[in-house]
Amino acid sequence: MKIYMDNCCLNRPFDDQSNLRVHLEAEAIKTILTLVEQQKWNLVSSKVLKFEISKIVDESRRKELMAIESLASEIIQINPLIATRANEFERFGVQSFDALHLACSEQHADVLLTVDDKFIKKVAGISQLNITVYNPLVWLSEVLP
Repeated sequence: MKIYMDNCCLNRPFDDQSNLRVHLEAEAIKTILTLVEQQKWNLVSSKVLKFEISKIVDESRRKELMAIESLASEIIQINPLIATRANEFERFGVQSFDALHLACSEQHADVLLTVDDKFIKKVAGISQLNITVYNPLVWLSEVLP
Protein backbone atom coordinates (compact mmCIF):
# COMPACT_ATOMS: atom_id res chain seq x y z
CA MET A 1 0.00 0.00 0.00
CA LYS A 2 1.43 3.35 -1.10
CA ILE A 3 0.18 6.25 1.03
CA TYR A 4 0.47 9.93 0.21
CA MET A 5 -0.23 12.38 3.05
CA ASP A 6 -0.63 16.07 2.28
CA ASN A 7 0.90 18.83 4.38
CA CYS A 8 -2.12 19.42 6.61
CA CYS A 9 -2.26 15.69 7.35
CA LEU A 10 1.41 15.53 8.33
CA ASN A 11 0.96 18.61 10.52
CA ARG A 12 -2.07 17.24 12.42
CA PRO A 13 -0.04 15.65 15.26
CA PHE A 14 1.35 19.14 16.00
CA ASP A 15 -2.07 20.84 16.17
CA ASP A 16 -3.94 21.61 19.41
CA GLN A 17 -4.86 18.19 20.77
CA SER A 18 -7.58 19.50 23.12
CA ASN A 19 -10.09 19.13 20.27
CA LEU A 20 -11.26 15.49 20.19
CA ARG A 21 -11.39 15.25 16.41
CA VAL A 22 -7.88 16.68 16.06
CA HIS A 23 -6.62 14.25 18.70
CA LEU A 24 -8.20 11.20 17.03
CA GLU A 25 -6.91 12.19 13.60
CA ALA A 26 -3.44 12.73 15.07
CA GLU A 27 -3.52 9.27 16.65
CA ALA A 28 -4.60 7.74 13.34
CA ILE A 29 -1.72 9.47 11.56
CA LYS A 30 0.76 8.29 14.20
CA THR A 31 -0.54 4.73 13.76
CA ILE A 32 -0.15 4.95 9.98
CA LEU A 33 3.38 6.29 10.36
CA THR A 34 4.23 3.47 12.78
CA LEU A 35 3.06 0.95 10.17
CA VAL A 36 5.19 2.76 7.58
CA GLU A 37 8.20 2.47 9.90
CA GLN A 38 7.43 -1.24 10.28
CA GLN A 39 7.44 -1.45 6.47
CA LYS A 40 3.83 -2.67 6.32
CA TRP A 41 2.98 0.32 4.09
CA ASN A 42 5.01 2.76 1.99
CA LEU A 43 4.89 6.50 2.42
CA VAL A 44 5.12 8.51 -0.80
CA SER A 45 6.19 12.15 -0.87
CA SER A 46 6.72 14.79 -3.54
CA LYS A 47 8.79 17.84 -4.35
CA VAL A 48 5.73 20.00 -3.67
CA LEU A 49 5.37 18.51 -0.18
CA LYS A 50 9.08 19.05 0.49
CA PHE A 51 8.65 22.67 -0.63
CA GLU A 52 5.68 23.23 1.71
CA ILE A 53 7.58 21.74 4.63
CA SER A 54 10.62 23.92 3.87
CA LYS A 55 8.43 27.04 4.22
CA ILE A 56 7.30 26.24 7.79
CA VAL A 57 8.60 29.03 10.00
CA ASP A 58 8.69 27.08 13.28
CA GLU A 59 12.10 25.42 13.08
CA SER A 60 11.36 22.55 15.47
CA ARG A 61 8.12 21.69 13.65
CA ARG A 62 9.87 21.92 10.28
CA LYS A 63 12.60 19.52 11.48
CA GLU A 64 10.01 17.08 12.85
CA LEU A 65 8.11 17.13 9.56
CA MET A 66 11.31 16.67 7.59
CA ALA A 67 12.07 13.60 9.72
CA ILE A 68 8.58 12.22 9.08
CA GLU A 69 8.80 12.98 5.37
CA SER A 70 12.18 11.22 5.23
CA LEU A 71 10.29 7.95 5.82
CA ALA A 72 9.04 8.21 2.24
CA SER A 73 10.19 5.44 -0.05
CA GLU A 74 9.55 7.59 -3.12
CA ILE A 75 9.77 11.31 -3.90
CA ILE A 76 7.59 12.33 -6.82
CA GLN A 77 9.07 14.87 -9.22
CA ILE A 78 6.74 17.40 -10.79
CA ASN A 79 6.75 16.61 -14.50
CA PRO A 80 4.63 17.98 -17.37
CA LEU A 81 2.04 15.19 -17.00
CA ILE A 82 1.54 15.97 -13.31
CA ALA A 83 1.47 19.73 -13.96
CA THR A 84 -1.17 19.30 -16.67
CA ARG A 85 -3.28 17.05 -14.45
CA ALA A 86 -2.99 19.55 -11.57
CA ASN A 87 -4.25 22.29 -13.91
CA GLU A 88 -7.27 20.09 -14.71
CA PHE A 89 -8.01 19.75 -11.00
CA GLU A 90 -7.72 23.50 -10.53
CA ARG A 91 -10.51 23.93 -13.11
CA PHE A 92 -12.69 21.94 -10.68
CA GLY A 93 -11.92 24.52 -8.01
CA VAL A 94 -9.13 22.62 -6.23
CA GLN A 95 -6.49 24.95 -4.76
CA SER A 96 -3.09 24.87 -6.51
CA PHE A 97 -1.05 22.98 -3.88
CA ASP A 98 -3.91 20.56 -3.28
CA ALA A 99 -4.17 20.04 -7.05
CA LEU A 100 -0.46 19.18 -7.18
CA HIS A 101 -0.80 16.75 -4.25
CA LEU A 102 -3.76 15.17 -5.98
CA ALA A 103 -1.95 14.84 -9.31
CA CYS A 104 1.17 13.41 -7.65
CA SER A 105 -0.75 10.89 -5.60
CA GLU A 106 -2.94 9.89 -8.52
CA GLN A 107 0.17 8.86 -10.49
CA HIS A 108 2.16 7.22 -7.67
CA ALA A 109 0.01 6.19 -4.68
CA ASP A 110 -2.97 4.06 -3.70
CA VAL A 111 -4.55 6.63 -1.40
CA LEU A 112 -4.25 10.32 -0.56
CA LEU A 113 -4.85 11.21 3.08
CA THR A 114 -5.85 14.70 4.22
CA VAL A 115 -7.63 16.29 7.18
CA ASP A 116 -8.96 19.09 4.95
CA ASP A 117 -12.74 18.56 4.74
CA LYS A 118 -13.17 21.15 1.98
CA PHE A 119 -10.56 19.37 -0.14
CA ILE A 120 -12.24 15.99 0.39
CA LYS A 121 -15.63 17.46 -0.52
CA LYS A 122 -14.22 19.21 -3.59
CA VAL A 123 -12.59 16.07 -5.03
CA ALA A 124 -15.73 14.01 -4.39
CA GLY A 125 -17.24 15.89 -7.33
CA ILE A 126 -14.48 14.89 -9.77
CA SER A 127 -15.68 11.86 -11.70
CA GLN A 128 -12.47 11.07 -13.59
CA LEU A 129 -10.29 10.78 -10.47
CA ASN A 130 -7.88 7.84 -10.28
CA ILE A 131 -7.13 8.04 -6.53
CA THR A 132 -9.22 7.80 -3.41
CA VAL A 133 -8.99 10.74 -1.02
CA TYR A 134 -9.73 10.02 2.63
CA ASN A 135 -9.56 11.49 6.09
CA PRO A 136 -6.86 9.37 7.81
CA LEU A 137 -9.13 8.37 10.69
CA VAL A 138 -11.87 7.17 8.34
CA TRP A 139 -9.39 5.39 6.08
CA LEU A 140 -7.60 3.65 8.95
CA SER A 141 -10.90 2.40 10.39
CA GLU A 142 -11.70 0.86 6.99
CA VAL A 143 -8.35 -0.82 6.30
CA LEU A 144 -7.43 -2.21 9.70
CA PRO A 145 -8.99 -5.57 10.60
